[in-house]
Amino acid sequence: MTEKALRLGTRRSRLAMAQSGQVADAVSQVTGRPVELVEITTYGDTSREHLAQIGGTGVFVTALRDALLRGEVDFAVHSLKDLPTSQPEELVVAAVPVREDPRDVIVARDALKFTDLPRGARIGTGSPRRMAQLNAYARAHGLDIETVPIRGNVDTRIGYVRDGGLDAVVLAAAGLNRIGRGEEVTDFLSVATVLPAPGQGALAVECPAARADLIAALAELDDPFTRVAVTAERSLLAALEAGCSAPVGALADLPPFSAPFERGNPHADGQIVNEMRLRGVVGTTDGSRMVQLSTTGPVPETHDQAATLGRHLAAEMLAQGAAGLMGERAQ
Repeated sequence: MTEKALRLGTRRSRLAMAQSGQVADAVSQVTGRPVELVEITTYGDTSREHLAQIGGTGVFVTALRDALLRGEVDFAVHSLKDLPTSQPEELVVAAVPVREDPRDVIVARDALKFTDLPRGARIGTGSPRRMAQLNAYARAHGLDIETVPIRGNVDTRIGYVRDGGLDAVVLAAAGLNRIGRGEEVTDFLSVATVLPAPGQGALAVECPAARADLIAALAELDDPFTRVAVTAERSLLAALEAGCSAPVGALADLPPFSAPFERGNPHADGQIVNEMRLRGVVGTTDGSRMVQLSTTGPVPETHDQAATLGRHLAAEMLAQGAAGLMGERAQ
């Protein structure tokens, strides 16, 4: 007799369905059970307001978590950067699989690079974090750009460029890669130029805390380094008391492996490393004021060590005035 299918809760967007489908295949291999996708509409999917206005934090997550708590689905897949930093006691992130490319990318008209965009170029993004860092880079390098707030799925956003409304849009490399559209990228933004959102490129596989059997099975998909890296990044975000729509960037990485990301090439030499670097940035959306700091320490071996790294860097950033750059601090 075939075992009952596991129900995986997912948002309906093409990207969410693609990444949930990849996790479903992996879970099926690990458990030997079929996995069916259960599509759930979230407030973030139906609201046309800008994310910063509707609070950002949790708008894509709450409906999925409610379905988990009601027993309508067995587990759910989230883009980790959408998860609020506070974790409900009844739910557990059972796996954080290997991270995709964490960088932001440009899709521009005429296959232009960011630094080759014309004076007055209009660049679309729904992210205050991206706006802050792009505007700061432009100020520092004498570029003349205008950041334009936009919403919508990948097709909608790239459509603004194709129809001439915008010169470029900023998207996450991971999302384009997961839906097979990486070839549309015209420029990779170095992490030295734009630090990604905490957890960007990583997924969170969440299930009820009471399902010990499922937690054990899903744990097979967990990547220990990705988990400590995103734990440090999200700890920094939490210590800044900032929501996921705040203009905060963070990236925890292994310096030898991240050097290629700074050169725009994701392939690194395989070498043994024992240090992790955490970088954080917060700034006003016009790019006029920024606090950007980094710290390096031994690669954390536990959740607590990773979280401590994030808290310590956040404390240094707050001491340099980070709180005043975030507008209203999310509670």
